[in-house]
Amino acid sequence: MKYALFLGCKIPFQLPAYEASTRAVLGHLGVSLVDLEFNCCGYPARNFSRDAFVFAAAHNLALAERAGLDVLTPCKCCFGTLRHAIRFLEEDAELRARVTQALAAEDLVWSGKTEVEHLLPVLARKVGVDALAAAVRTPRTGLRVAAQYGCHALRPGNVTRFDNPIAPTIFETLIRVTGATPVDWPRRLDCCGDPLHEANAPLSERMTRAKIADALESGAEALCTACPHCHLRFDAVQAASPDPSIRTLLYTQLLGLAMGLTAKSLGL
Repeated sequence: MKYALFLGCKIPFQLPAYEASTRAVLGHLGVSLVDLEFNCCGYPARNFSRDAFVFAAAHNLALAERAGLDVLTPCKCCFGTLRHAIRFLEEDAELRARVTQALAAEDLVWSGKTEVEHLLPVLARKVGVDALAAAVRTPRTGLRVAAQYGCHALRPGNVTRFDNPIAPTIFETLIRVTGATPVDWPRRLDCCGDPLHEANAPLSERMTRAKIADALESGAEALCTACPHCHLRFDAVQAASPDPSIRTLLYTQLLGLAMGLTAKSLGL
């Protein structure tokens, strides 16, 4: 099993532990990752130029297509963005013609062959829950974990095809594989607040703190994330406290620990 690894912009510079733990876990499971010269997924341009956004995404897809690889990304924002771009290209012939012309200037072609997958479905469906369970050596028995789904992977469901957008279960299934116990918490599908941070910081912080309080009230000892935006938002809100009320833990770190990988290799 081989994928082109799409890290996006935030992970390498703001959350390198996510890259380290992703590479460590997938390497241990026999999944090969190929590094290509990808650019930004295009998300920051969405509200300013639809063409620029879709071209940036299509440029990445064309690079993967030239390499004969599907794309795997640990970032749910990048995942949703690339999936949206594919849908726009499929539905809008005029947009597709403009993007095709721009790609041709770099001897690139997008034909729709390249699939885009997020890390969690790859682990659950491609590697498989049974294979993950067989790799567990030191189960995290007794640890109560709140799964933070995030928004970009779930909705719209017909575009992302990540899981049921109203009642997803994939994250809880993957948490159980590690031996930890997923908690049921009312705000599990709420936004973390990160998209609002620059426009309305006080509201963003209230949203984040409400989620943290809800996870704690539901008995969680850790917030488990699989998106750099969510993870960084939870950490930022708790950064001023010398004793954070709840720990944020990347799913790849949780799984890696259960597999017996070293804390150092997982960026812990």
